[in-house]
Amino acid sequence: MEVEVKLRLPDAAAHRRVNDLLSPFRVATFRQENLFFDGAAAELSSRRAVLRLRFYDDDTRCVVSLKARAVLVDGISRVEEDEEELEPAVGRACVAEPEKLLAAECRILKRVKGEFGVSGFVGLGGFGNVRDVYEWKGLKLEVDETRYGFGTCYEIECESADPEGVKKVLEEFLKENGIEYSYSEASKFAVFRSGKLP
Repeated sequence: MEVEVKLRLPDAAAHRRVNDLLSPFRVATFRQENLFFDGAAAELSSRRAVLRLRFYDDDTRCVVSLKARAVLVDGISRVEEDEEELEPAVGRACVAEPEKLLAAECRILKRVKGEFGVSGFVGLGGFGNVRDVYEWKGLKLEVDETRYGFGTCYEIECESADPEGVKKVLEEFLKENGIEYSYSEASKFAVFRSGKLP
């Protein structure tokens, strides 16, 4: 179970301000491409699950993820998540021809076929994300700029076993610095599927 605090920033100016304040604590910046798949007969989405291939920094890395039964309440997300590395060239071949996901040597893809009964895949499309990662006050913060075909969203995420405590620390930081925010009400994938910004 992945548990994350997710706070939405209203605009590029707020995003820039957060990044500027945290800049001494930056440890990495990733350019991510997120592409999503379902079973040909909606075997995953009908059970509140989704398969994602995430490519990092011009295909230096690819991670396949199965996410299921996501719940997002008051800025705290809980989702079952299983991840595994996949050779980027194999991932790209699967994007070009989703049926190749059936033959890929990958524990998660075997799980999707067995547990969900998927016998064919369809690509759903996806979106880009620039993720700045910070080590700040013992927390790993991820500050995202997510670019959809219909607009851009900004968000702070922090995975934690103490989401209420982390949320309090982040809210105090944002308030002290006069940065507006709200609790995220939908996952990036849900925003993508809705076709409109929250």
